[in-house]
Amino acid sequence: MANKLQNENSPYLKQHAHNPVHWFPWGQEALTKAKEENKLIIISIGYSACHWCHVMERESFENEAIAQTMNKFYVSIKIDREERPDIDQIYMIAVQLMTNAGGWPLNVICLPDGRPIYGGTYFKPQDWQNVLLQIAQMWGETPETAIDYAERLTAGINKAEKLPIAPIPEEYTLQDIKSIVLPWKEQFDLRNGGYRRAPKFPLPNNWLFFLRYAVLANDEETLNHVHFTLEKIANGGIYDHIGGGFARYSVDGKWHVPHFEKMLYDNGQLISLYSEAYQQKPNPIYKNVVFETIAWAKREMLADNGGFYSALDADSEGVEGKFYTFEYNEFDILGEDADLARAYYNITPNGNWSEEQINIPFVDTANNNLIQKAGFTTEEWDNYLQEIKSKLLVYRSNRVRPGLDHKQLTTWNSLLLKGLVDAYKVFGDQEHLDLALNIAQFIQNYCTQNNNELLHQPEDSNRRIEGFLDDYAFTIEAYISLYEATFDESWVYKAKDLANKAIELFYDAATKTFYYTASNAEELIARKSEIMDNVIPASSSTIVRQLYKLGLLLDQEDFTAIADQVFANVFPYIKSYGSAYSNWAIQLLEHHYGTNEIALTGENALEWRKELDRQTYIPNKIVLGGTKSTLPLLINKEQLESKAYLCRNKTCSLPQSSITHLLELIK
Repeated sequence: MANKLQNENSPYLKQHAHNPVHWFPWGQEALTKAKEENKLIIISIGYSACHWCHVMERESFENEAIAQTMNKFYVSIKIDREERPDIDQIYMIAVQLMTNAGGWPLNVICLPDGRPIYGGTYFKPQDWQNVLLQIAQMWGETPETAIDYAERLTAGINKAEKLPIAPIPEEYTLQDIKSIVLPWKEQFDLRNGGYRRAPKFPLPNNWLFFLRYAVLANDEETLNHVHFTLEKIANGGIYDHIGGGFARYSVDGKWHVPHFEKMLYDNGQLISLYSEAYQQKPNPIYKNVVFETIAWAKREMLADNGGFYSALDADSEGVEGKFYTFEYNEFDILGEDADLARAYYNITPNGNWSEEQINIPFVDTANNNLIQKAGFTTEEWDNYLQEIKSKLLVYRSNRVRPGLDHKQLTTWNSLLLKGLVDAYKVFGDQEHLDLALNIAQFIQNYCTQNNNELLHQPEDSNRRIEGFLDDYAFTIEAYISLYEATFDESWVYKAKDLANKAIELFYDAATKTFYYTASNAEELIARKSEIMDNVIPASSSTIVRQLYKLGLLLDQEDFTAIADQVFANVFPYIKSYGSAYSNWAIQLLEHHYGTNEIALTGENALEWRKELDRQTYIPNKIVLGGTKSTLPLLINKEQLESKAYLCRNKTCSLPQSSITHLLELIK
């Protein structure tokens, strides 16, 4: 018998539709039932590509005895964290307060009104059964104990990340930046790249900060570590050398063994990062990664409507990584090329992933000697390697594929949109811009309502989920990026409309903060801000950075004033944990070093933009251009003859007759 999840659109929820647990989706039916029957609620949160979510389902939620306990004493609600990040945020904070840890699957036991009293992540079957029975007994015998704890815990949830209003500093200094960077750098892993920890996440925004900081501060040591890290990630098993794209993280400290799920948000950000890194240091590895990752996304994640799907599962045929790993003899399909390919990708008879005795293709620096010994030129090797990859990809494509999560999330599509635009600006491939424009059209057609309000994902037959702050922030960022690449001003004004709507829905003028959920959204047990940056930058840091950009582009002081105050509130906390405030730290760089506003006019404006991006790396710039414009910086600069202007602090240079002359002003 199927439970209440059978008609859901989310693949994660549908995965649980035939569990013996009487699951409900989040909604009024389940919440009313809990109150009317005075039953505790189990809120179980995960996502379709989550390996340990699958494990707990097999061990506990398909277990008849455990299901019987859950059905007898509880109302059980399943939530896709990617579909309802607002609910996930609240209960993740609760579990972190209770256990000092968090992750998925996230399992929380709550009062009938939704306030949490107990929680954790993965539970072994017997442990889960014991917890269920003990808490059910407590609720039956001493409910006041649970109610008292719920009151205190909910107060803690409401207090977490609530920042006081701070004075806006007169200036942000280099010392402010160094006080963040110096303790942060102490975590660098000088042997394997990244930080000294395992598991290892790519954390694209962290390395984007360090790349920009290193160039602006002329910190050669940090710059070298950024490029060392990016090469290690690109050469490691966390990158799919056969099909392109990155896994979510590596379980070890060497970027070797990935947690094999591929998420759209990681790959969109990594396309941006590797494109920008290539602009600063033209490393062919970076270009290959960008083009192969885009090819993977187009091949495996693109929907007919122009938007992209969310994720590929870590598992196939019930085995983690089975789709991506190789037995030694499988390379025999390469014929006479097999031995060289095995050596290059470190494929061994007993498996380079010793725990599973299977091979994960990866590359190390010693592999370059193989190329030289084999007598290839760089160009010959590139062509040869493409042939090998193509054959292995065709071979691999006959396997049972990992599950596809077909949700289309506005935020994640916007991250990929920006990645594609960044790739286009650096490499000039028109296909990348076309894909980006198709995503923008998807967002316009399926995720935007008539009153400039965004949806979190396209509406389906079950529900309509209104946009959260990150949907607005990252879409605004993507639209501004599209403008800078094309000089089509409609994107700036679409971004402005969304910014005004975001301020209306999410900004609280009394507390000077942006909330994650809209003022007219469903009321939960708490309304939270998202301040700290994670694997995706926080919605608050992102909206603040976009308000600064729009303030410059449109000379709109009200946007700048809001951004100034929210940034000032967060500023005192950045140095406490740089990695968790990396996007705020990028904005701090712009506060100190300023923003180069580059205005390009005349018939050659777009060609000059391309020349600018090809010639040099300027980490702190905004580019405007065109022959006719309504943007303040371009008004009265309309002419057929091409000119370039450098503007800073509301002052513009004399017109320059070439990009070369413009760059001399920046140096």
